[in-house]
Amino acid sequence: MQTAAQSTYSFNGSYTIAAFMAKVIMNDGAGGELMQEFISKHITGHFPKMKAEISLDALDDSAVVDDVVFTIDGHTVNPLFFPGGDIGKIAVSGTVNDISVMGAQPIGLACSTVIEEGLDVDIVDKVFDSMGQTAADCGVPIVTGDTKVMGAGELDKMIVSTAAIGRRTADLDHDMEVANSYRKVANRWCADSNVAPGDRIIVSGYVGDHGVALLSSREGYGFESVVKSDVQPLNKMIAQGLRVGGITAMKDPTRGGLANTLNEWANKSKVELQIDQEQIPLRDGVINACDLLGIDPLSIGNEGKTVIAVVPAMADAVLKALKATPEGKDAAIIGVAAAGRNRVILNTEVGGRRILEPPSGDPVPRIC
Repeated sequence: MQTAAQSTYSFNGSYTIAAFMAKVIMNDGAGGELMQEFISKHITGHFPKMKAEISLDALDDSAVVDDVVFTIDGHTVNPLFFPGGDIGKIAVSGTVNDISVMGAQPIGLACSTVIEEGLDVDIVDKVFDSMGQTAADCGVPIVTGDTKVMGAGELDKMIVSTAAIGRRTADLDHDMEVANSYRKVANRWCADSNVAPGDRIIVSGYVGDHGVALLSSREGYGFESVVKSDVQPLNKMIAQGLRVGGITAMKDPTRGGLANTLNEWANKSKVELQIDQEQIPLRDGVINACDLLGIDPLSIGNEGKTVIAVVPAMADAVLKALKATPEGKDAAIIGVAAAGRNRVILNTEVGGRRILEPPSGDPVPRIC
């Protein structure tokens, strides 16, 4: 719940009335249920409704307007540099991935940066060099941008916002043709609402790496020596899966982690997701760190993974295609969608079953 700040008003010096006003808290922007509630109550409701194939109200990773795929993302990371990446690499990778998981091809990026006065210029150079290198690696150019400087103390070093556009490709047309040959797919993009009973659920690799690496680097726990961030663009890996065909939905499990992504799918697609805990790729270093800190690794944000739903007949072929790429070599089938209540059931390693609840927010703040 949101916290409240108290103000006291005096009338003729005889008595006071305490008024409570809600304040924004960190979890309002940290993924999970609190952020979803905050967005629906205080942001999207103020905007005029616009007819679109995938609209703002859908809260997918990107919108689709007249066959143009569009997304924007703001990045505030502490620290700016961490094992495996930096704020610049996150900015490019995360925005490219938001376009790619819709099944689209990202074709151009925009970058808006706000820099705190007094920041070392060599840090600025390193961040933008990383952005340029990541954009070159994934083949998506940065084509426009804006830069502002704010006074010292008004900002925490640097905020980078990136936007991107994408387009539909023959690969997505082929993918949907294959999927529709087995069952009717609700949306012709890889939307959150497309998951149906029988679909197999794939995760493209180890989860939890990014959150643990960044938290350890920030707090000096020492886990960064064995765990590095997974931050990377996934457009080339995703294209290989689409060329096989049968993918119905994709999403990158950023803030709120795998648990939040799966619960979004269950609610939007109205299915029960049955997940096998022992099939979820988790590094020992991530498990040990989370045990020590009392954090659920399935609720920690990732920056270089995607969750994919596939019609059952094509699941093994898609998995093989992913595993043939550097980004997807550790991919695994972790569960199946079924008819039932809109929830996520975790089949535990000891043979039990429990409901995997969506987190209220990411347990590691300011990681993307």
